[in-house]
Amino acid sequence: MDTVRVAVVGAGVTGLSTALCISKSIPRCSVTVISDKFTPDTTSDVAAGILIPHAYEDTPIQEQKQWFRETFNRLFAIASSAEAREAGVHLVSGWQIFRSVPTVEVPFWADVVLGFRKMTEAELKKFPQHVFGQAFTTLKCESSVYLAWLEKRVKESGGLILTRRIEDLWELHPFFDIVVNCSGLGSRQLAGDLEIFPVRGQLLKVQAPWVKHFIRDGSGLTYIYPGISSVTLGGTRQKGDWNLSPDAEISREILSRCCALEPSLRGACDIRERVGLRPFRAGVRLQKELLVQDGRRLPVVHHYGHGSGGFSVHWGTALEASRLLSECVQALRTPTSKSKL
Repeated sequence: MDTVRVAVVGAGVTGLSTALCISKSIPRCSVTVISDKFTPDTTSDVAAGILIPHAYEDTPIQEQKQWFRETFNRLFAIASSAEAREAGVHLVSGWQIFRSVPTVEVPFWADVVLGFRKMTEAELKKFPQHVFGQAFTTLKCESSVYLAWLEKRVKESGGLILTRRIEDLWELHPFFDIVVNCSGLGSRQLAGDLEIFPVRGQLLKVQAPWVKHFIRDGSGLTYIYPGISSVTLGGTRQKGDWNLSPDAEISREILSRCCALEPSLRGACDIRERVGLRPFRAGVRLQKELLVQDGRRLPVVHHYGHGSGGFSVHWGTALEASRLLSECVQALRTPTSKSKL
């Protein structure tokens, strides 16, 4: 087999980064990204895009740290390059603050971000309701800008973009040799995975150009993330809620919580509401599966379930998905190994 035809289902940060990674790392593959929604209409477009990882309960910490380190290093290189503006990637410094001293004062990712340290007493005076904090510099992606940049890079690498809603992965057979499933919540239907469920996130985009430092409550529920063109204020974490319509009362509560941390936000203007459904499961699904139906075979690589941590680990998990795809490609090119898929 000469060229292996690969379909990547899903065009959020997971799907596009996986497609780009495959295009760059696996020779003689044609890549087509298929989705019914592309930027600016994906779940990833709503995400704040800041690199502060959360822990997946069923994944070894060292593996998660590797994903984060690979992602951070890649985005740091972009932020330090001439492509930073077009890619929408930049450094941002700030504080993570706690109302009580956390059990783990130094998180697993502390030596990946830049300049991680305990906050000083003088810094904590800004937050009288909080007793402990961490200061560090991390990276932030302007979500829609970054997605458009990824899509452009996929096309430049020879990848194709196809707008289409997939109801069943078998629709892609025999047009493609391997499918990479990056459909997020769509995997409930496409992969029959009932372990994945939505966690509704509502946030605000406001104009407050004087806010330069991020502020994140240790619970992760209240946050202020300054970006290039707006400041993101959040948020909510509503499990099992599929409602995509903004709730005005929730918006008022988010603004109130954020103003309690940064009173200058009372002067913010041009307030816009956004809602997204995070694809949550106990851990990211990175796994090969061979679908068999009526004698037909369709190798699938599953890559989904990042929850609220997609931007923090997307390149690291894309590299792993590409490794799994490479094994599938090798098996296709070695017919006697088909049973090992």
